Amino acid sequence: MAKIDLDSLNIEELALLRDRTMEKLTEKVAARPAELEAEMERLSQYGKPAKKSPAPAPAPKAKKRDKKKSDAHHGAGITATR
Repeated sequence: MAKIDLDSLNIEELALLRDRTMEKLTEKVAARPAELEAEMERLSQYGKPAKKSPAPAPAPKAKKRDKKKSDAHHGAGITATR
C-alpha cells in the first residue's frame, strides 16, 4: 500500500481522501458476501454442503422438577377458614 503523508494534505484534500475511502470501503463491503458465497461453494466439494444460515438455538425448556417446586410454593401454608 502506498504511504500518504497526511500532514502534507490540506483540509480539502483530506476531505476528498476521506470521501474516496468511504466509497471504496462501501464497494468492498457490498461485494464481500458474493465472494464468501463463491468460496463456500468451492469449499463444499471437500465436505458437507455449506449451510446458508444456521437455525437459531431453541429456547431452554423448564425442567419438570422446577415446575413442581414452583407449583408447590403457590398456596403453600394457606388454608381457607370460616
